[in-house]
Amino acid sequence: MITTDAELIVSKMAEGLVGSEIIKLAGEVKAKIAAGEQIANLTIGDFNPSLFPIPNQLKEHIVGAYEEGLTNYPMANGMTELRETVSNYISSRQKLNYSPDEFLISGGARPLIYATYQALVDPEDVVLFPVPSWNNNHYTHLSRGRAVFIETQAEDNFMPTVSDLEPYISDATLIAVCSPLNPTGTVFTREQLEAICDLILEENSRRGPDQKPVYLLYDQIYWSLTFGETVHVDPVSIRPEMRNYTVFIDGISKAYSATGVRLGWGFGPEKVINKMKSILSHVGAWAPKAEQIGTARFLSDTHAVDQHLKEVRNKIEFRLNGFYSAFEDLKNSGHPIEAIPPQAAMYLTVRFSLKGKKTMDGQLLETTEDVTRYLLNEAKLAIVPFYAFGTKRDSDWYRLSVGTAAEEDIERVRFNLEGALAKLS
Repeated sequence: MITTDAELIVSKMAEGLVGSEIIKLAGEVKAKIAAGEQIANLTIGDFNPSLFPIPNQLKEHIVGAYEEGLTNYPMANGMTELRETVSNYISSRQKLNYSPDEFLISGGARPLIYATYQALVDPEDVVLFPVPSWNNNHYTHLSRGRAVFIETQAEDNFMPTVSDLEPYISDATLIAVCSPLNPTGTVFTREQLEAICDLILEENSRRGPDQKPVYLLYDQIYWSLTFGETVHVDPVSIRPEMRNYTVFIDGISKAYSATGVRLGWGFGPEKVINKMKSILSHVGAWAPKAEQIGTARFLSDTHAVDQHLKEVRNKIEFRLNGFYSAFEDLKNSGHPIEAIPPQAAMYLTVRFSLKGKKTMDGQLLETTEDVTRYLLNEAKLAIVPFYAFGTKRDSDWYRLSVGTAAEEDIERVRFNLEGALAKLS
């Protein structure tokens, strides 16, 4: 007897795992582009290498490491040279003093986030995370925890507040946050983060020595990309007592346009980091040895690092400000659009309040999916609705990512949008 795929039984975890809404949307966009349509594809949080190449020095150091034959297994927690370099890098730029043994290197930031969940979350443990946010729902599912979605508000720049978290803190094991935030490009203020740290410290002082504390996963992968008056803050600088409870996630993917190089680092309490190392050793999620040595050599070159960061910030900020100004112009012309001024990362947060509008052929835009489809088909604009990041499906807010946008795309998007919006009644 031949068994069909539909009849096969897999684990409950695997059966319940859902795919990425962003990847699903990206597939639809790629099909349109393949059919010859000129789409402004601003969906994926990635960089077009022709517009945002990795630093030449980084590339040369990686190639040099391969030419030296550095192609065997790396150390399980990362090459000593890289951990020492990253320790110095974080110390000099963030004034956070962690020893090389408190760092863990992996193939990008994702394995580190996965390892943090696996090291800290037991089945049915409660994980608190704000929405919109990237992939925390999936990591909670993979760790078999219980997810508590904290729906954030535009007036708080979509960052969680202490009042949002407080009702659930007594049951929580892990609070997972990101600042600057994917998908919004907004950041914690010092006051917001202070209050959350104090809440965690108060709860942990209440728990007995035999109870697992509340931990904070602090994803700061975009921290080097801040604009204007925006200042990046972190929990340990604000409250040194948070050192025992905070796991940082970081890497080169975003600040150095190196999403495909796959090199990330986490740092935090040495016991937690060692457990994460053990988990990733069994998974085999190491960054290649040549990439590790090349990155160590690059990050040791202060001039090259500073030069690249200045260039990439200028490129991203120009695009974010350009799109923001275009949306403000449309808003001032009476169109139901609004955007949050750029703060950080590579994302712009935009709202399209188009539900209830009718198209020229009489179709009613009833749902967020209808609006997203209309923007794609009529304005040739592909952006990601916030429900892809865990919010309710009726949210009017979207993420726009500029890493694949050419400068001339700004005016083209504004022109196409204006024409598409004019067709609605």
